[in-house]
Amino acid sequence: MTTFDPREFRKALGSFVTGVTVVTTVEPGGGPRGFTANSFTSVSLDPPLVLICIAKTAASCPVFEGSGHFAVNILAEHQQQVSGLFASKSPDKFAETAWSTGPAGSPLIAGATAWFDCTTHQVVDAGDHLVLIGRVAGFGQSPATPLAYCRGAYLAFGLSQEALAAADRRTRVGAILERDGAVLLLEGGDGRLDLPVGVGLDPAADPRSLKGVLARHGLDARLSFLFAVFEDAPRGTVSIYYRGTLAGGLPQDPALRLIPLDDIPWPRLADDAVRSMLQRFVKERSEDSFGIYVGDAAAGTVRALQAQNEAGLR
Repeated sequence: MTTFDPREFRKALGSFVTGVTVVTTVEPGGGPRGFTANSFTSVSLDPPLVLICIAKTAASCPVFEGSGHFAVNILAEHQQQVSGLFASKSPDKFAETAWSTGPAGSPLIAGATAWFDCTTHQVVDAGDHLVLIGRVAGFGQSPATPLAYCRGAYLAFGLSQEALAAADRRTRVGAILERDGAVLLLEGGDGRLDLPVGVGLDPAADPRSLKGVLARHGLDARLSFLFAVFEDAPRGTVSIYYRGTLAGGLPQDPALRLIPLDDIPWPRLADDAVRSMLQRFVKERSEDSFGIYVGDAAAGTVRALQAQNEAGLR
């Protein structure tokens, strides 16, 4: 069998966007136990089965293997702190969060977007993990937006949805597109540089939309995460910027400039808001730690996409 780098393997697996859960049970002495996990999936509707995975090296593995029941709590977007707490080695995690007891006897985390309390249906030995298959004895849900996780960071789906919902106002949607340590800028007739931007995101057939602008220049772009949302009150506009990547070669278009991140001619940028945003992008790219700016063209806050310890989510 071909050998491969376990760290790279884990990194590749991290490309799959997941939810974030806290898995709970009760130890023999009656105390609650729990850990953060993203290795959760549904298995069967009839009978209702779900599964989670737990590392054999986890201190609570023997407890979950022998307890006979467990609950899966799908965290809501506002519960990043809860995720971090149950991924930590805090000695009394349940003293720092509200919870109640489910129908199968497992702790249910208050505020979760959904929960499934299960009796243990089967325990499967699988390499360095155990797979716990649970038969659902009860479940519940709420309309809260779920917390998401990908490539070592939490994702703010709700913020992205709120941003796109602003389309009924005058909305500018732009992109910070990278390739090989450089960023794509468009040069205007006056020599000033700007990011690709359009009125709205779709459709590509509309030359005014962002995808229309990209199509007109022959660019093959892949948009990924939300990077900034800000209002320009005097103009009555909302600006939404995504980060992404360029695929394929750069078309022979005199307006296109692929400029190294450490060589951006800052005075030539179109306006102060774009300049400030790109400077933050360069800094966060160097640290490989991104956030989402929310505010107006002059001031706002950066909501961090909190990186998780490699051992935190399983």
